[in-house]
Amino acid sequence: MSLRNTQSRFGTIAISFHWLIALLFIGMIGLGLTMTNLPLANPWTFPLFQWHKSFGMLILALVVLRLIWRQTQPLPAAPPLRPYEKAAMHLTHYGLYAALFLMPLTGWVVVSSSSLGLPTILFKTIHLPHIGFIAASPHKALINEWASEAHEVIAWTASALVVGHVAAALYHHVIRKDDILRRMLPERRRKASDKETP
Repeated sequence: MSLRNTQSRFGTIAISFHWLIALLFIGMIGLGLTMTNLPLANPWTFPLFQWHKSFGMLILALVVLRLIWRQTQPLPAAPPLRPYEKAAMHLTHYGLYAALFLMPLTGWVVVSSSSLGLPTILFKTIHLPHIGFIAASPHKALINEWASEAHEVIAWTASALVVGHVAAALYHHVIRKDDILRRMLPERRRKASDKETP
């Protein structure tokens, strides 16, 4: 299987970006729901917040790299789509990209404006500083409230877009029986018995 995209399917690098970001996002939603329901005194709360912030910044980095890679690659040809299907596909993709950018950024604003002033140590190694002008703002309580609300709304919006994205992919695969989903799946090697004989 090619590392680069071809006219018929995505390459290994694009597929790896897609599924790694998807798995991390699903894990982050579960982690976020878990940690926000724990009391601050719970010994798991601080470590879970640190892991949540670490993986959030990792997702941001992966999305940036994926977009850079996408600009260098041809998009595989898609099967014929109705105009509303094309519009829904573009809206979902752009919405997910925007959400995956804004979630870690609003999370960083939340941490920077928090009255607790807790440090962020990504993967127990890299110190992520607070956003200086936000941490020093006399209105940081209001900023924290706004950013926390935005972070939650974006997370639930992204979750809804993911559900719609999965449903559309399964519809095309099961009902329409086209190549939309197969283009983003690892290519299976054919058995020797399946190969054409000369």
